[in-house]
Amino acid sequence: MNDNNNFEESMKDLELIVEKLEKGEQNLEKSLQLFEEGVEISKKLNDQLKNAEKKVSELMNISKESNT
Repeated sequence: MNDNNNFEESMKDLELIVEKLEKGEQNLEKSLQLFEEGVEISKKLNDQLKNAEKKVSELMNISKESNT
């Protein structure tokens, strides 16, 4: 996982991990490693979504204030 990935790249990384885990071809140790990596990516994506929602909310408030 690259910490500099943008949202879309991180989503692709997460999808690849899910595909690998769904195939079930990994040993237990590798599966746990992939799962842990997937959880970290998921947390990062969730944080990015929360930040985007906050920005949109702030912009909507600014827009409303300028219209009154």
